[in-house]
Amino acid sequence: MRTFLFIGLFILTGIVTACVVGFQSRDGFSAEYDDDQEKMKDQIVIKVSHVVSENTPKGKAARRFKALVEENTKGKVKVEIFPNGSLYSDISEWNALKNNNVQMIIPATSKVSQYVPEFGVFDLPFAFNSYSQVQQAFEGRIGEILLDKAEKREHVKGVTFWYNGFKQITNNQRPLLAPVDFNRLHFRIMPSEVIKKQYQMMGAAVSDLPFNKTYENLEVGFIDGQENTISNIYSKKLYDHQSYLTVSNHSYLGYVVLMNEEFWNELPEEYQEEINEAMIQTTDWIRRHSIEMNDEQMRELKRNTDLDIHILLNSEKEEWKKKLAPLYEEYEDVFGEELMGEIGEINGRPR
Repeated sequence: MRTFLFIGLFILTGIVTACVVGFQSRDGFSAEYDDDQEKMKDQIVIKVSHVVSENTPKGKAARRFKALVEENTKGKVKVEIFPNGSLYSDISEWNALKNNNVQMIIPATSKVSQYVPEFGVFDLPFAFNSYSQVQQAFEGRIGEILLDKAEKREHVKGVTFWYNGFKQITNNQRPLLAPVDFNRLHFRIMPSEVIKKQYQMMGAAVSDLPFNKTYENLEVGFIDGQENTISNIYSKKLYDHQSYLTVSNHSYLGYVVLMNEEFWNELPEEYQEEINEAMIQTTDWIRRHSIEMNDEQMRELKRNTDLDIHILLNSEKEEWKKKLAPLYEEYEDVFGEELMGEIGEINGRPR
């Protein structure tokens, strides 16, 4: 009798355990866990690398894109964002994209000019006089030409252009009002031959340094200054070791959104459509809000720093333009007649 009772209790315990814990597979995992694993396998992950702070136009736009994609696909496409160069620096992220170690990067257009020289057209001094002119370039024929060149030459998917703002210049030596004031100063720049030649024409030396190394190089005095948008100057506290800020609006800093071509082509069409829709909405958002952010953070710099801020007068700006004008002729063959003609149409510059 005791034997039957023991057997009965053993069977009852097994039934209860199975109901509570779940029947086990041969590998020791429950059926419920296997379902979760299957869902994970079906989920598509887009890893996004960028090098700026999350509290910048690009940082906020990346998070907005993530939210839209995940909502629109009901979580079937997940976007993982790695800001501040936490995964790849601006020097190494291009190869990471090409190797599909990340699926999306958002570099400054200047940095892409290393691989597709025509992207340097955006670095021409005073190429744009207003935000509307920048939009004409990014969302018009110039943008089409450049995205097409990136795809055909480098086999990366050119998605769209994102906005930040006009670049300004800081340094720790003296106010920069005239070209002669640049003489014998040392600046950090992005990798761009056009930018490099601008500073050299003004008599300055330059170093092409990763963005996330800019602060420490200002701190130790290896460089005297740098150029950037107000949002980047503010969010990275580049003003900590700078005394002077020149509001020059001499060039526009925007971004190009790129995806790994093979990854993109293998996506189901329905997901491509959802990603494209999220990108359209995000681009519209960053176009409007990047202006607001740069303006607000300029007000913060005026209120809360000791920077000596000088806005270039029209007469001073004309002196800069005259000094740098030869670059347009020098790069006409590099950028081609169509791109240069489009720039001229937008800004009214005679050719």
